[in-house]
Amino acid sequence: MKILIYSINFAPELTGIGKYTGEMVEWLAQAGHEVRVITAPPYYPQWRITEGYANFWGRALSGNLTVYRCPLWVPQRPSALKRLLHLASFALSSFPVLLWQAHWRPDAVIVIEPPLMCAPGAWLLARLSRAKAWLHVQDFEVDAAFELGMLPLQRLRNTILNIEQWLMRGFDHISTISPNMLKRLRDKGVDPEKAVLFPNWVDTTEIFPQDGPSPLRAELGISPHKTVVLYSGNMGEKQGLETVLQAAGMLAGDTEIQFVLCGEGAAKGRLQQQYPGLPNVVWLPLQPAQRLNDLLNMADLHLLPQRADVADLVMPSKLTGMLASGRSVIAGAHPATQVAEVARQCGIAVAPENATELAYAIQQLSRDAAMRSSLGAKARAYALQHLERDAILTRFAEQLAERVR
Repeated sequence: MKILIYSINFAPELTGIGKYTGEMVEWLAQAGHEVRVITAPPYYPQWRITEGYANFWGRALSGNLTVYRCPLWVPQRPSALKRLLHLASFALSSFPVLLWQAHWRPDAVIVIEPPLMCAPGAWLLARLSRAKAWLHVQDFEVDAAFELGMLPLQRLRNTILNIEQWLMRGFDHISTISPNMLKRLRDKGVDPEKAVLFPNWVDTTEIFPQDGPSPLRAELGISPHKTVVLYSGNMGEKQGLETVLQAAGMLAGDTEIQFVLCGEGAAKGRLQQQYPGLPNVVWLPLQPAQRLNDLLNMADLHLLPQRADVADLVMPSKLTGMLASGRSVIAGAHPATQVAEVARQCGIAVAPENATELAYAIQQLSRDAAMRSSLGAKARAYALQHLERDAILTRFAEQLAERVR
């Protein structure tokens, strides 16, 4: 098949949508498909262009993969308005490159949301080239923006949501990453026959439980007797990291618990200023891909906080690696959500944004190594059964080929 992928985030970004889009494209190209990608220079989650990449139009070819990079404006301190301008800058700069692909006549045009504002261009290209138009929703950015108060246009909420539904109806197929998010698609009026479950995945041969202690523990000078509580990933507004830092403050007197917060993001600087001097918190920058397994194995338990108002609007991509590492998880999630359902099988689900409940769960697991071990084994088993990369991408490629035919 000739497949065009349209996504603002792509490899070599190490977290979130860029990571999964990059791995999907690599897998499809290795499977023999002819793939073209229209994307931006890597900038996430640091919110600055990665060193070595020009913020200009460019093209790179490697075998049956072609990557087009289109410039965009990256704000140093993203706000609601700045984010909109940031997304619009990419949609505009990439539009001519996108339309040019009509001469290539792809079989399928796949656009990744967010950003939704790239959807009209992808739909137009699909119609011009008589390709299947496929929208893949990694998170419901419009709903989340309103729930988080990031869009100051509450009076226009219904109008904007109606525009979103109108855009979605134009696509031949729409996929998303969890059963609850699939249900939300149907609630938005998407025909159930068009809706496809396409979950995120993990390479269980690259992320796996190590036999001994992670070398990162020694490098950071963390005693082998301490319980390491790890948060790793984007540090933005949706993550609710305030709750983690409040819990760390409550447990500051417990010398056997060590918090490690690893990553970058728009909220990191603010959080460090708001919660300075916590003796049991270590801040780490985003780690390179080759250290990811060491990082995840450094944890005795993983934290997956969330803002209460974005439950099931997003399915945190970092969860796949947590489970594959064979460690227990404490997640902030309401009982009926997809995250809570997974967490109950291999950890503990606590009320989101409840620092007291989170601190109690951390202390409970920190004192029970046998429970941590049992839950970690269940986490690994869940990853092997439900999240294995090749199985998920093989199924997706078969579904795509069937719909193209």
